[in-house]
Amino acid sequence: MKMSVIVVASLFLIGASVSAQTVTDPQIAAIVVTANQVDIDAGKLAESKATNPEVKKFAQQMVTDHTSVNNQATALVTKLKVTPEDNPTSRSLKSDGDKNIEKLNGLTGAAFDKAYIDNEVAYHQAVIDAIDKTLIPSAKNAELKALLVKVRPAFVAHLDHAKMIQSSLSK
Repeated sequence: MKMSVIVVASLFLIGASVSAQTVTDPQIAAIVVTANQVDIDAGKLAESKATNPEVKKFAQQMVTDHTSVNNQATALVTKLKVTPEDNPTSRSLKSDGDKNIEKLNGLTGAAFDKAYIDNEVAYHQAVIDAIDKTLIPSAKNAELKALLVKVRPAFVAHLDHAKMIQSSLSK
């Protein structure tokens, strides 16, 4: 439980820090790629460690979907000749993602499954908040903004799916 509280608190701080700053298109690109990579890394770990079949299936979906978004984002920034710019938010996402992996690595069985799903719920909510409050409003390039708008429903679907699994694990 303590781990979930720490992860949730750090994710909401990330959301607040993204909301509090003005970000450029190159910074948005770095945030998008980093946020997706964090979820890919957690999903790959869950693919190998999860014991609940629904959690394992969800993890596989996260790897597939977030890899696809990263591929789209990479293709777009290459086309636009934009170099993703590391920034406090992308660095914080990476650092917190690494801490989450480290904590998840210490768990097994049902404890792992619950911690992974709890993190996915909090993480997707924080990312949706950042997309809505900062990334879409700050994006200057129309194609970048369109990509953010296009992928947003997938993040919402992931959040809903994670919440459904979370409620089944609580029973």
